Amino acid sequence: MVIPAHQPSHVGARWLGNDPLAPCWRKRSWLSAGCALALSVLSGCGERNKLVVPLPPTVSIHAPVQQIVTTYLEATGSVASENSVNLIARVQGYLREIQYQDGTLVKKGTPLFVIEPEPYRIKLQQAQAAEEGAKATLVEAEAEYARQRELQLRQVSTQANFDKARANRDTAHANVLQAKANVEAAEINLGYTQVTAPFDGVVTARKVSIGELVGGDQPNQLATIVQLHPIWVWFNISEQDVQRMRAALAEHNQTVGQLINKVPVEVEAQTETGYPHQGVLDYVNPTVDPSTGTLQVRGSFHNRGNALLPGYFLRVRVPLLPKSALIVPETAVGTDQGGRYLLVVNNDNVVEQRRVQLGEAVGQMRIIDNGLAPADRVVVAGIQDAIPGAKVNPEVQTSEATTMDAPEPR
Repeated sequence: MVIPAHQPSHVGARWLGNDPLAPCWRKRSWLSAGCALALSVLSGCGERNKLVVPLPPTVSIHAPVQQIVTTYLEATGSVASENSVNLIARVQGYLREIQYQDGTLVKKGTPLFVIEPEPYRIKLQQAQAAEEGAKATLVEAEAEYARQRELQLRQVSTQANFDKARANRDTAHANVLQAKANVEAAEINLGYTQVTAPFDGVVTARKVSIGELVGGDQPNQLATIVQLHPIWVWFNISEQDVQRMRAALAEHNQTVGQLINKVPVEVEAQTETGYPHQGVLDYVNPTVDPSTGTLQVRGSFHNRGNALLPGYFLRVRVPLLPKSALIVPETAVGTDQGGRYLLVVNNDNVVEQRRVQLGEAVGQMRIIDNGLAPADRVVVAGIQDAIPGAKVNPEVQTSEATTMDAPEPR
């Protein structure tokens, strides 16, 4: 085609893409392409947005462990000495000697303090001399009584002389008895001048000095001796524990009185573990304190190495009779406003919330006293995914994986 020379140049520009109507053509082309692309995307999304039901969450389950376990009564106790005595000056005098080192362990009968003995030794000698004089007087009175009796039988002497001789004899005999008593009293007072340990124990720091006047109307406390071996541990158990203990004993036809000096008591200090100190139950109060609702109990310990000191506060446990129990991991037990519960998977693999009554802790395990059966499947892992009423995918885990192995029965 030949374009005449007189035609405007914009006619050629249309073919060259410079036509003013070209943008409209382009817009319509782009719009068509966009619609086609949108239709293809929508058709693709329709294929992928199908409803997919999620799989139930996987949880780990395990049947409760049933075995013979030993449960414990647990309490807080305090250490007290079986014997603790203040050493008192029982006679007056100046303190002559102190024969021990403060805070040392001494044996029974060890001399500790000496009060000047000389005045009391002299009094003893005087009493002994008086006793000898009384004995001599008694001999003379008995001889006179014998003579007067003989004369009376012969009717040579009067009855009055015989009665007087008999009275003198009886008085002399009484004087001898009095003299003997004075000697014994003097011996006792002389013995009090030496203060000895009444039992094995540790003597505290002295409270007097050498040369100090002690005794008298207000006896001085010289020191205190405390027995550390054996030693007592006092503790209280609640009324509920008392009833539980009595019920356990009744199952075995036993009484509380049969526990004395037979049932072990274990204690540990605040910085100890494993209850390293072993003793025996040696006293149970026959009544419950109505103000506290507790029963006072005592254990006796050999206290080797004097590890337990009076005034210590200890953790105490008393083993009860062994029993068969169901135990689960402590971590499987939940708590809400309604109390304690376990999550159990039923035969339809639906989670149920089971209210339970807890017993004592056994290591990392917990005894379930009520609310659980041996065949129940307890959720032990994945608890956060186990919603009561929802279905789950239960997987049985081994004891090694779930730490379901309970401690060895004691």
